[in-house]
Amino acid sequence: MDPVVGIDRAFWYIFIVSAVLLTGITLVMIYFVIRYRRSRNPQPADIRGNWKLELLWTIIPTIIALSMFVVGWKSFTGLRAVPAGSVQIQVLAQMFTWIFVYGNDKESENLLVVPEHTPIKLNIESLDVIHSFYLPAFRVKADAVKNMPTYVWFRTQEPGEFDIMCTEYCGLDHSKMLAKLKVVSRKDYDAWLAQEGNE
Repeated sequence: MDPVVGIDRAFWYIFIVSAVLLTGITLVMIYFVIRYRRSRNPQPADIRGNWKLELLWTIIPTIIALSMFVVGWKSFTGLRAVPAGSVQIQVLAQMFTWIFVYGNDKESENLLVVPEHTPIKLNIESLDVIHSFYLPAFRVKADAVKNMPTYVWFRTQEPGEFDIMCTEYCGLDHSKMLAKLKVVSRKDYDAWLAQEGNE
């Protein structure tokens, strides 16, 4: 499954459940304020020891929280399970640039070129301070730490250009640490890889 779908599904599930709960609790609270106000009920009822109510308000929130966990866990594991045959690219972060190293040792700076409709695995590491690789269009984000390699993966779709940024403050020029993801056809990708020299 495309990780973008899993992450979006988890987001919307948690958002909708939260919105329904907020609306429901607010409406019930307004009803209780009107129905059980002091002028109508001078002697409040004592519900302590009502095991049915206690069971109800323990089980229902537990089920809701567990359902959110299951949906979130599925999206997380989808982000970690890299499909076979993915294109692997090394991502090196340093103040204040992104360096991409491809399978044939070709390098590009602040430009990540990948083929369309392909799973891409990015092996990420920092050469100096902590950085954070963020590709919002594909919902991937990972800290880049020196001597602590990690990875993210995503599946490309149609050709296009997308923003890459650093989301961890890494020094005075942190805001300038920007790059572009360029998704191209497989033919154009192979031709670009075969070009001599780094970019």
